[in-house]
Amino acid sequence: MNVPFLDLRAQHAPLRDEILGLWAEILDSAGFVGGPHVAGLEAEFAAACDANHCLAVSNGTEALVVALQGLDVRHGDEVILPANTFFATAEAVWLVGARPRLVDCLPGTWNIDPEAAAAAVNDRTVGIIGVHLYGQPFDADSIAAVAARHNLWWMEDSAQGHLATYKGRKTGSLGKVAGFSFYPGKNLGATGEGGAVTTQDAALARKMKLFRDHGSEIKYHHEIMGTNARLSSVLAAALRVKLRHLPAWTEARRSHAASYQARLRDVPGLRLPEVPAFANPAWHLYVVHVDDREAVAKALGEAGIGTGYHYPVALHLQPAMAYLGHKAGEFPVSEDNAAHCLSLPMFAELTEAQIEHVCANLRRVVAG
Repeated sequence: MNVPFLDLRAQHAPLRDEILGLWAEILDSAGFVGGPHVAGLEAEFAAACDANHCLAVSNGTEALVVALQGLDVRHGDEVILPANTFFATAEAVWLVGARPRLVDCLPGTWNIDPEAAAAAVNDRTVGIIGVHLYGQPFDADSIAAVAARHNLWWMEDSAQGHLATYKGRKTGSLGKVAGFSFYPGKNLGATGEGGAVTTQDAALARKMKLFRDHGSEIKYHHEIMGTNARLSSVLAAALRVKLRHLPAWTEARRSHAASYQARLRDVPGLRLPEVPAFANPAWHLYVVHVDDREAVAKALGEAGIGTGYHYPVALHLQPAMAYLGHKAGEFPVSEDNAAHCLSLPMFAELTEAQIEHVCANLRRVVAG
């Protein structure tokens, strides 16, 4: 049996005709930038996140950059973020001229450690970015408490968190602002690159919209220095079709994660994801931890099972981050994750037979 790590063909097959029909309409109208599909996606995704405002942008990294610009992050500022995240979280901070201040994560959830974040605050700190890693919400109230004590803003990197909930509240509605990615492999994936920012703050939303559109609200009149971070209407149209299916896809992922948990919970040498009582994850990824990860991944591959590593090098050990001056051993939990994480197949269209095939082979390989 073949079990791919991700199967976008299976996702797109039943939506193909509807998406192609919308693309034909856009081609006939020549309305490629802005227009009703972008506005519609913004309204519909804001509602899905229980947010007052949403701005569609060109990709997930730009979502973070636009958010940081809206928050007036400047050269010399420091922003606290976890060492265990995708590179773009720190990259966005660098792109606006600020300095990433890395902190360690918590074992089991692999999300930002609020106590480590509190200890990292200094007189240059302006804010904290928490990451809903793997679709697992971080402890937002604890991060909010740290921010409140020091008069900081805090934001969500929700690139993997679409429709996850924290204490019953949707990710994207928790912090001052949230950045989402619509990279094709995400739970809500575009047919190309895409992203969005959400916020409850109307003034912040307007400022981010200005920055996204060359600092302009009226054509040829530019209030601030900005950039071009717009999302095309072609991508927005397909995202609107897919957004209608996202709740069902999310429930399917939750069911698959429960199946993995039940089948693998008693396998010696295998560490499973931990889910705090406050979280209902979106399960962008289902990540286990094993010794000799490369050997396990190779054996699963020989059985026709796709896997991935998210992420095999912690941020502080990336060559591009050497300027921060960190050394191996500074963030041991993040390094533990990097050395042992193994992502199993996870997509809505997985079958129980495929999950059983993955689990039977994983059990066999780890036991061996």
